[in-house]
Amino acid sequence: MTLEQAIDKLIEFRDARDWKQFHNSKDLSLAISIEASELLELFLWKENEDFDRDKMKDELADILCFSLLLAKKNNLDIVEIINEKINKNALKYPVDKAKGTSKKYNEL
Repeated sequence: MTLEQAIDKLIEFRDARDWKQFHNSKDLSLAISIEASELLELFLWKENEDFDRDKMKDELADILCFSLLLAKKNNLDIVEIINEKINKNALKYPVDKAKGTSKKYNEL
């Protein structure tokens, strides 16, 4: 399945339940944040890689679904906005300064 096919399937799922009425930009953004918190909860008080992989997949899928719905609502091309962000980050984090360090761009 391609990304576009996945988005179409997601829209079909949503529309069959008449949920589009609830999917405004604010509520989709809130849903992304809430689902991200649920993802974080899987790691709370555990070692770095000590988590339930199936639960992680579910929470990550929720985040991605709401993100795709938000992008679709606002007529954003996923590939285009990812590429734009990579290009912005390439300027903020040049390889010669950022390689091997976790410092933020303003600390390089």
